[in-house]
Amino acid sequence: MNEHRVTLNGIQEGQSARVSCLLSTGSMRRRLQDIGLIEGTNITCLQKSPAGDPVAYLIRGAVIALRSEDSSQVVVQYS
Repeated sequence: MNEHRVTLNGIQEGQSARVSCLLSTGSMRRRLQDIGLIEGTNITCLQKSPAGDPVAYLIRGAVIALRSEDSSQVVVQYS
């Protein structure tokens, strides 16, 4: 299987990916985990704002908007 690893801010609208790992540390890492970004979680990019930041993602049934600087700390994979 050909898997590609990118950060969350690299997926396009309508694409889905699965969390591989978090690069952030400290309180931001905890915050991302609290909203459901843990290894194996499926995420769908729903909509990018006209300026491209923030982006709305579907995470465990909830729509969450993340800034680019935060989503760049989430490594995902898709095939």
